[in-house]
Amino acid sequence: MELAIFDLDNTLLKGDSDYLWGRFLVQRGIVDGAIYERENQRFYEDYTAGTLDIFEFLRFALQPLAQTPLEQMLALRREFIETEIKPIILPQARELINQHRDQGRILLIITATNRFVTEPIAELLGVPELLATDPEFKDGRYTGRVSGVPAFRQGKVERLNTWLKQNGYNLASSWFYSDSHNDLPLLELVTHPVAVDADDTLKQHAELKGWPVISLRDD
Repeated sequence: MELAIFDLDNTLLKGDSDYLWGRFLVQRGIVDGAIYERENQRFYEDYTAGTLDIFEFLRFALQPLAQTPLEQMLALRREFIETEIKPIILPQARELINQHRDQGRILLIITATNRFVTEPIAELLGVPELLATDPEFKDGRYTGRVSGVPAFRQGKVERLNTWLKQNGYNLASSWFYSDSHNDLPLLELVTHPVAVDADDTLKQHAELKGWPVISLRDD
């Protein structure tokens, strides 16, 4: 089976769901505004620069899940999807997904953003398979820790390889769409790597390699 893999943030979305979720929690008074906003911005800048310590970030980002009642977080997530995510889903991203669906390919989103945030987004996009960073969930609550390998940089490759083995698939005929140089380890592995609204580092790399460089944004 052919496989179409998509990064999520700044690829299928016109924005970063992880960063927006943090900002949303600040706006709703769930976390300390000044401290959280500052740290959220710092981690986003580290991600952009390619220097993010993913485990330090996750210790920070997953704490609200552990410190807030689950029902409240679920209600907040529903509001977040309506107010922050639906407006930034790119119509051309939907078209691209549908093109691959019409070709009979398996659709998969792989993202460093945690599953609590991204699972309803994948459902909105109609993508049935999701590999995301998994928050640990025990005894009916989130612990604030990560479960397993975060789906970030080389971790995306590890998580994808495990998924491929479990499902009996391979990358013999595969596409991967991403905006970020952080995804170069996986882009180098697929049959058809595509840079989408790429950062400068990825764009330069893609041009050197002769990879397609595309935009899903009207602007």
